[in-house]
Amino acid sequence: MTDPILLVEDDNSIAAVIVSALEGEGYAVDRCAAIAARDRLLATQRYACMLTDVMLEDGDGIATLGKVRGSHPAMPIIILSAQNTLDTAVRASENDAFEYFPKPFDLDELIRAVRQAAGASSGNVAEGQPDAGNLPLVGRSQAMQGVFRMITRVLRNDLTVLVLGESGTGKELVAEAIHELGARKTGPFVAVNAAAIPRDLIESELFGHEKGAFTGAVGQAIGKFEQANGGTLFLDEIGDMPLEAQTRLLRALQSGRIRRVGGRQDVAVDVRIIAATNRDLAPMIASGRFREDLFYRLNVVPIELPPLRARREDIGALARHFLVLAEGEGLPRRQIDEAAVSLLEQQPWRGNVRELRNLIYRLALLARNEVIDVELAREVLGKEQGHSATERSSSVDRAVMDWIEQHHPAPGALYRAASAAFEKPLFEHALRVTAGNQLRAAELLGINRNTLRKRLGELGIVAEAFSARA
Repeated sequence: MTDPILLVEDDNSIAAVIVSALEGEGYAVDRCAAIAARDRLLATQRYACMLTDVMLEDGDGIATLGKVRGSHPAMPIIILSAQNTLDTAVRASENDAFEYFPKPFDLDELIRAVRQAAGASSGNVAEGQPDAGNLPLVGRSQAMQGVFRMITRVLRNDLTVLVLGESGTGKELVAEAIHELGARKTGPFVAVNAAAIPRDLIESELFGHEKGAFTGAVGQAIGKFEQANGGTLFLDEIGDMPLEAQTRLLRALQSGRIRRVGGRQDVAVDVRIIAATNRDLAPMIASGRFREDLFYRLNVVPIELPPLRARREDIGALARHFLVLAEGEGLPRRQIDEAAVSLLEQQPWRGNVRELRNLIYRLALLARNEVIDVELAREVLGKEQGHSATERSSSVDRAVMDWIEQHHPAPGALYRAASAAFEKPLFEHALRVTAGNQLRAAELLGINRNTLRKRLGELGIVAEAFSARA
């Protein structure tokens, strides 16, 4: 006969639902609401697994798990919590929780976890808790809970992680959290943005070079792989890496060895790889712009970050978090009222969390009183947005339709003709506002500088012609 399940939960309504569901599955359930009662039951009874809330009548359910592990080292523990922060998820993981469920949870998923736990044995002893209280990842939304759970599952291993998400969602923060909370936290964390490195320098940047390897190589240089030895290498915007560098990166990931540009000997490196991209890599693979074998090497554990518009309930917490950061950086102490938060929750946030952070810093600077009110928020948002999103969209739609009606591209040539027609003024605008600086223009457009140069030649645009038009 299967041992009973122990439920430690002080919310009577939640406890009743869980007990009913588990008993319906044929389990016997003992339920208590406090740590003291839990310890009395564990002293006299063996349990198949334990489900425990975090905040109980007489203390923190996670903080006291060391005692439980001492007497029941093989008993799987499932943690339930309304404290839906990355801190809680990490504490659950570091205390060898079999599973962690933020409230509200899916009852079917909980039952499946109990079925698995009832026949499992963790057999591990708690190893202590990391200092996760100051981590920059903020959010209690269901969307972020999935992210937190995935982060906790990769802390004790060196599996390669691919972080996916739009620009501004916080992909580097995820990489930093995995490093700071994981086994490599005492090693270096090295970040490199593949989109910001010129094509002809990226291999040298990643793998280093020997003296004389190319013009300008006046001495030996250590690349990012060697700089990150013993720690974590974060490869941001991996989708922008040229194919030649992709090939060498794949070889390094497969062998754990790199060779400096111009070098003759391989160098062993011990590095955890976390990559990130805001691109959809599938069409890039299909068109031959991204190596499929490299994708599978990187996509061992994918973590997808939701856009801010998919987690609007986190905006208030994020705004208050950024106000604390702003104060730490010398801005006045500010609070934000609920009406202003409500207004922020209605915005499109195309720039995601990064855009929200910049706005909050601006509001903290401009506010005349300690509390940021809805009037100031509306004023600043109005100045930034100018026309409404609908008006902007309608204007672009009309321009495209007018062009199509005037030029009548041949069947099968519509996309190519329209792209070329609208790409030229876009590039010219970027050069105009950057006074012909191709590096800054490429950054503004979000493309590689070599790609910009190539397209300028194809479109017949002379960058120097814009140098006097700042």
